[in-house]
Amino acid sequence: MNKISIKKILKKKNKVPIVCLSTYSAAIAKTIDKYCDIILVGDSLGMVLYGMKSTREVKLETMIAHGKAVKNSTKNSLVVIDMPYRTYPNQSIALKNAKRIIKLTKCDGIKLEGGKKVTNIIKHLTRNNIPVMGHVGLLPQTALKFKVRGKKPLERKKILEDAVAVANSGVFATIIECVIEELAKNITKKIKIPTIGIGASKHCDGQILVVDDMLGISNFSPKFVKKYSNINKIIKKSVMSYANEVKLRKFPTLKNVYK
Repeated sequence: MNKISIKKILKKKNKVPIVCLSTYSAAIAKTIDKYCDIILVGDSLGMVLYGMKSTREVKLETMIAHGKAVKNSTKNSLVVIDMPYRTYPNQSIALKNAKRIIKLTKCDGIKLEGGKKVTNIIKHLTRNNIPVMGHVGLLPQTALKFKVRGKKPLERKKILEDAVAVANSGVFATIIECVIEELAKNITKKIKIPTIGIGASKHCDGQILVVDDMLGISNFSPKFVKKYSNINKIIKKSVMSYANEVKLRKFPTLKNVYK
């Protein structure tokens, strides 16, 4: 299977839907690799894996550790790693941290959140050969509330302008999170790079979900998440059986011991 490149991602614009998932572990990355175009090591791991209240608590070293695990377990997908909150406050610090992430993980690109405010940072990174993915709409690192964006005309105008500005600054794709369908459709038509939707309608060039959400491992269930499995139910049933067998001394059996 041929490795997905940024050029291949760009060619999918308006043609073939781009399949993306966000995960943080070697085991799952290896399993989903052949089905994905892009695997994002998202800073959502702070809440999903570590029980943090928001992505703001995630550290650079944590992203690097999980990024290594995912990258080392993939052969096909483009691997992109989130830059955590406050790791790109200006051009020089952003470049230093982006270079560190790429050097230590060998990932294919980094992602950062924001619109017009981060375009100079994006330009600086891309000038230094750092592939960047954008992120507009709902911005988890700075959002005070989780709610749909783009219902009000002024907000809709701002998000569209942010998406255009980010696209023009050199990103190879941008995530559009939790915006109304009409806005996602307009952005996708307006900009020349691929859009990856999460809660942003089928009109985007691709879709992304967190693996733990779509498999029913996490308890995060917004409207835009479709539960393709209920792994939590399977885990509970399996652990209950294990606990009962241990208490009744039915496990381990002769098959599970060494002689």
